[in-house]
Amino acid sequence: MPTLTEYSQFEGIHWETGTVRNYYDYCGVKAPHTGEPYSEALLMGVSGGAVLGYFVFAYKGIDPHARILTRNTFDPMETMLQRLGAVQELRQTPSPDRAVGNLVDTLENGTPAITWVDAQSLPYDPQPYEFEFPHVLPVVVYGFDEEADEVLIADRARVPLSVSTGELAAARAKVKKFRHRIMTLEAPNADKLQEAVQAGIRFSIQLYTDKPPKGARHNFGFAAFERWADALRKPKMRSSWEKEFPRGRKMFAGLESVFGDTHTFGKEGFAERDMFAAFLEEAAEILERPALREAAEQFRTSADAWQELGLVLLPDSVPVWAEARNLMLENQRLFLEQGGAAIEEGRANADRLIGIRRQMETDFPLSEEEVITFREEIAAQVLKISAIEEEAVAAMKEAMA
Repeated sequence: MPTLTEYSQFEGIHWETGTVRNYYDYCGVKAPHTGEPYSEALLMGVSGGAVLGYFVFAYKGIDPHARILTRNTFDPMETMLQRLGAVQELRQTPSPDRAVGNLVDTLENGTPAITWVDAQSLPYDPQPYEFEFPHVLPVVVYGFDEEADEVLIADRARVPLSVSTGELAAARAKVKKFRHRIMTLEAPNADKLQEAVQAGIRFSIQLYTDKPPKGARHNFGFAAFERWADALRKPKMRSSWEKEFPRGRKMFAGLESVFGDTHTFGKEGFAERDMFAAFLEEAAEILERPALREAAEQFRTSADAWQELGLVLLPDSVPVWAEARNLMLENQRLFLEQGGAAIEEGRANADRLIGIRRQMETDFPLSEEEVITFREEIAAQVLKISAIEEEAVAAMKEAMA
């Protein structure tokens, strides 16, 4: 069965941009301004760049969680590929047998296959999930050996990953919209690069300052920073942290979800601000607009402030929360560096995280009065980040004027 034995591309860190970066690198596609593989930072910027999105979700039977968006989520992969002029070939079938045939045909033609999988159906990422909910993401498949019952995958980790053919089939079939879908790509149109970079920057500015394409304005950009801070400081406000994340397990769930979204969930660094800064530095060269480097520097300052927020959310002064923080960071490190080889250690860490959540039901470390002060500290750091990013966005606007 076909395996691309020369495949060695594992630098991509995020599902959409990392997957496309790895795919193009294997195919030998080079960026016109560097002669090197397209960087993930460039792809992230073209896809819509950095943003702040703030949402709260509370479903029956599941811990409430705060979702913090750190990059554009409005069809970022499709947006990126269209802006770059990259022609896509999509193949999809309801038939499991035909799905295997499409995958094998692609590999036999010497091309990796981008396919969509449910993360929870794959065995190599030890996330501390207590509840099942589909999370579909694209990965690169570069080997399929039915006789050995092994599929080779590139998916965020810096090393090869493998699953059984049955595990891949289950993961590909989980959600009807993406069931058995595979994609191959032609190279980007180099003549469209400048336009694509400009569009990415302008869209990021728009998401910070204007009404988003869908949804409420207060969920995005600087309005979202303000809403987040208000939810922390104003207990009577609708969807306040006092109501949605009251003292106890629910409050810890809010802290854990914010930390995960900004520090570990499909990313490296702090709220992806360093990656966006790297994009702006590339954009300064591509567009011949050196002033963009000032915006890049501001986003690096913002990354430091996001790192500080992580220490505010899960501080050393509360040892059990510091333990949770370190467990999450350690699992991210283990997965990036060792992939499935570290699954047992990762699962032990995930089990301990679940245990900490349960501990918060009966042994919460802060009093009611301390919770009020603690939320004020988080709000202050959120507003500090907002102020830094206001300067960064202003610098982008000036550079693009």
